[in-house]
Amino acid sequence: MYSPDELAAQLKTGLLSFPVTAFHDDLSFNEAAYREHLSWLSQYDVAGLFAAGGTGEGFSLTPSEIDTVVRAAVSEVDGRVPVIAPATGGTASAIEGARAAEAAGADGILLFPPYLTEAGQRGLIEHVSAVCRSTSLGVTVYSRANAVLSDVTVAELAERNANLVCLKDGVGNVEQMTRTYARVGERLTYIGGLPTAETFALPLLQLGYSTYSSAIFNFVPEFALGFYADVLAQDRSAVYRKLNEFVLPYLDIRDRTKGYAVSIVKAGVNAIGRNAGPVRPPLQDLNADEVALLADLIGKVS
Repeated sequence: MYSPDELAAQLKTGLLSFPVTAFHDDLSFNEAAYREHLSWLSQYDVAGLFAAGGTGEGFSLTPSEIDTVVRAAVSEVDGRVPVIAPATGGTASAIEGARAAEAAGADGILLFPPYLTEAGQRGLIEHVSAVCRSTSLGVTVYSRANAVLSDVTVAELAERNANLVCLKDGVGNVEQMTRTYARVGERLTYIGGLPTAETFALPLLQLGYSTYSSAIFNFVPEFALGFYADVLAQDRSAVYRKLNEFVLPYLDIRDRTKGYAVSIVKAGVNAIGRNAGPVRPPLQDLNADEVALLADLIGKVS
């Protein structure tokens, strides 16, 4: 079990894995396939594994399913890397999720935005703080959608909550990110959380974001780790070569339909012969032509 400070220090040391959640054809959780996938991924040098996150379709899982997924991840990974579990929904639901994650043996919490309703900064401060108070685990707060946190808000949250240790950004507002880092500094670990984060990794490194959530690590782990190494080395030539070689053509497929940011990852896992199964509605799977394009693209970098 990692202390909050130990978790923050660990997560900034490398690339972060956000594995897909495997489903059977009837859309029930396929624990055997999920465990097999985690066993494979955890052989690589990553700094943390986020179970049932956005790429893991956590939004489509019931609380009991999330608990099952998290427990499977904790059991399968067996301490090789920290496992971070989700807390979602309104404040009461998120508190229940945080407590369930701690009981399941998770090493940290990823706090997602509340669903549906918009909120002001003061309300978001109270929401995040209530979840932080409910657990002894280190908390990563995800700033995106209807819970975009200002620099002043992040600073107050960091001051009030010792176990708030990471900020994951899903917006990409350069001015706001600069303001936040300038105000809060090294108090937090900063995680890039935009879809296909590789696209933004090099410029965000200059803003204090030393790591990011890699979805493509699910099916091209060696490419993803090599790309990350090039980012850290600030090897612009290598980064842009790999962007042109794989990432940008990948985005062209991803951007064809809303929700494909998750669907394309599962398609990639299936394309390399591993069993991730379909996505759950309201997401939709890639069509056959798109799968063929993706498989061809993967073949060029594998």
